[in-house]
Amino acid sequence: MQTLFRNPLAGPDVLGLSSGASLMVAILIFISQANSGLGFLFFNNPWSIALGASLGGGLIFLLIISISHYVRDNTSLLIIGLMVSALTSSLVSVLQYVGKAEDLQTFMIWSLGNVGSTGWNELVVLTLVVTIGIAIAYLSSKSLNTWLLGENYAQGLGMKVARSRFWIVVSTGLLTGAVTAFCGPIAFVGLAVPHLVRLLVPTTNHKILIPAVISGGASLLLLCDLLAQLPGSTQILPLNAVTSLIGAPVVIWMIIKSKRIRV
Repeated sequence: MQTLFRNPLAGPDVLGLSSGASLMVAILIFISQANSGLGFLFFNNPWSIALGASLGGGLIFLLIISISHYVRDNTSLLIIGLMVSALTSSLVSVLQYVGKAEDLQTFMIWSLGNVGSTGWNELVVLTLVVTIGIAIAYLSSKSLNTWLLGENYAQGLGMKVARSRFWIVVSTGLLTGAVTAFCGPIAFVGLAVPHLVRLLVPTTNHKILIPAVISGGASLLLLCDLLAQLPGSTQILPLNAVTSLIGAPVVIWMIIKSKRIRV
């Protein structure tokens, strides 16, 4: 996303996929709490939240894909994605305002992110979808390297801009949607880790950057999850809070040390 939009603040949720997943999960939670029959089906089905989040993210994904066929430049697509994200976030806020206290608690627990509640059957599905998303991303390495030159230069070099953008968006949708569905909307990692990896690995070649970002993101998330467990205590900190508390100072320090940042 940062390469495609040439924006250092672009992240995996820039297209509104995480917000769409959150909206659908909020709707399911509030409806199921209001209806005892639906509540029984909802809370006794371990796949219900994952399926709801996948449906919400998938609908937003289809919307963005449809819009991308009519929008010619990436900046307009970025703005539309941000507006869709703002719209869905606003709807979530409305549901939270009118919801009951127990509904809010259930939704807030999910929105804090958690990698420890995923079972083996869910991991099989998650691994399959993530593998497909990573494969598409890696196969797009050449076109991503071309995007670094700018859209006009990329088109002048013979790259099919629309097709390349489509597959990049598909890869982002698969990766973001799968992780959000099973682990919740985990913040910070997707935005900051690419910058941290670029500072540690001085290259712009996406054939090297993509595997490095995958390894760096997984390592940072596992470290934050270990710290969230609070060894010696029964308390568990919110994963989203730990990722920002641990990762943000590291990235700030790395940027100050290098005195620059690249996209």
